[in-house]
Amino acid sequence: MIRVALVDDHTLFRNGLKMLLSTHAQVEVVLEAGSGEEFLAEVESVQPDVVFMDYAMPGMSGAQTTEQALQLCPEMKIISLTMFADNAYYSQMVASGAKGFLLKDSEFDEVVAAVETVATGGSYFNESLLQSLSQSLRSTGNSAADSIAEADRLSEREIEILVGICRGESTQEIADRLYISKRTVDKHRANILEKSGCKNTASLVVYAIRHGLVEV
Repeated sequence: MIRVALVDDHTLFRNGLKMLLSTHAQVEVVLEAGSGEEFLAEVESVQPDVVFMDYAMPGMSGAQTTEQALQLCPEMKIISLTMFADNAYYSQMVASGAKGFLLKDSEFDEVVAAVETVATGGSYFNESLLQSLSQSLRSTGNSAADSIAEADRLSEREIEILVGICRGESTQEIADRLYISKRTVDKHRANILEKSGCKNTASLVVYAIRHGLVEV
């Protein structure tokens, strides 16, 4: 079972999402909270696997709550929920450690896909949000020369692996596609993180888009 927590200040939205998730045999909603403060007070005793975190809440923001929650429960995976696509939102939530990004009007199949993806260690980006992020980053991003210089920091193999990461491929899928071992993929991924200065998969996606290393 995937143990899920819902953090949103709108009771009606929480109830609706809980009802939908209850139809999935492998998902159990174990905690509901109407604010970041309420969630932080209970999260250690419940230890959910996946958290749906509203971005804009009274009091503590979704980014602040995410950062503090992951200090308490580092293995927890957080999916950020928002009504809008905004570069600042992405930047804050990625920096805080969120692994998934969804619009609140997403189809239920996409919600399930996000839960299953982050629960198994991946990152999930809603397509509309990703398109908006791509347009925003490229309109305000680095020059062509800067992007080329950044790309030159990575080897050809590292770029191939980075593209796979951005596509949502698992370590095994990347290894199979490139005919290398999972251990080799993990070693390259560690090198990519070090060279890029990124902390996690979600920040790698943003990095790759910003520097024109992947097409959305």
